[in-house]
Amino acid sequence: MAAIIITENTELMQRVIEEIKTCYDPEIPVDIWELGLIYELHLDKENNLKTVMTLTSPNCPAAESLPAEVEGKLKLLQNITSFELKLTFEPPWEKGMMSEVAQLELGFM
Repeated sequence: MAAIIITENTELMQRVIEEIKTCYDPEIPVDIWELGLIYELHLDKENNLKTVMTLTSPNCPAAESLPAEVEGKLKLLQNITSFELKLTFEPPWEKGMMSEVAQLELGFM
């Protein structure tokens, strides 16, 4: 499942994605973008960013730290006016949501 991306500012959205790719699940050596943990990114005309993400499981040891890390990094991006993060478990994350890059890295392909 690829993230839903809605934007009019593709340059800023590319920087958002690059920043997300610096966040890793501490138990898996792949960034959260490639893991498929980002479900939605919405950047409006005023550069207000809304993010919907999940974790590999509701009992994930990084349940508090990972969303906080994402929020902290994205709030610091230049030109982001405001940031809102929603954590969801619907649909539940599964291995099939990983990119081919992640699947190769983890030996699933």
